[in-house]
Amino acid sequence: MSPPPTSPPSGKPPNRRPDSRPPQRGGDSRRDEARRLGSRQNGDDSRERRPSRTITSVPTGTLPRWVKDEISRATSKDRRDAALRLLEQGIGQFADERYRPAIETLTQAKALAPRSSTVRELLGLANYYSERWLPALQELRAFRRLTGESIHMPVEMDSLRALGRHSDVDKTWEAFQEIDSNRETQQEAAVVYASHLLDRGRVADAWRVIRPGRLVSPAHESDVRRWFVAARVALAAGDKDAARRLVAAVEKEAPATFGIEDLKAQL
Repeated sequence: MSPPPTSPPSGKPPNRRPDSRPPQRGGDSRRDEARRLGSRQNGDDSRERRPSRTITSVPTGTLPRWVKDEISRATSKDRRDAALRLLEQGIGQFADERYRPAIETLTQAKALAPRSSTVRELLGLANYYSERWLPALQELRAFRRLTGESIHMPVEMDSLRALGRHSDVDKTWEAFQEIDSNRETQQEAAVVYASHLLDRGRVADAWRVIRPGRLVSPAHESDVRRWFVAARVALAAGDKDAARRLVAAVEKEAPATFGIEDLKAQL
């Protein structure tokens, strides 16, 4: 999730090394990162009042009851069946990582069910995975307005980063601090915002956001992601001892982490 300090007119960042990117299975695109961000489900934080429902948890095939109920509430009766068929088709395309066809299908579903948070969520994520930052931001903000859910605010922030809207990243982070979100979403937001601060040369501020605490093993993936970005920040601060500890912790948990060799070369 490492956008450049500035973004070209198209809004699409140029090719770059994934130096702020946490553990990956491979590749050097925002889509790889987005797949993990967008597919987050709320964890077991005891402060969470209720579990979030995200369309990314829905397998292809028959739509679960809660999705059908949401479409029914948000859609006029004469449009429901068609909207459900399109949503089901879009879920299948999304699951197959056919994001551009999914966008076309889900745009049709949105025309039938514009107040469906499920459709808006999936359409936003499909746009994000396709590196279409502005539509992704618009749809995920609509999802948040309709549901009050904060689960995709880190994705909103990352889209803003790609668009070069730095002050809006700060504003979204400030708004996120006022929300009672689960731990995993908090970790994702910290990863995005600390990387943003580092991009802006605000190393001390980035460390305050990403400070990792104890490096306990075994670790959750979101913790390893945090350690990775913390290692970058430590390097930028000139603290190679802290960076070595963090890199070692990342390697222990996820030795194939994309970008780890680059960090090691800087130690």
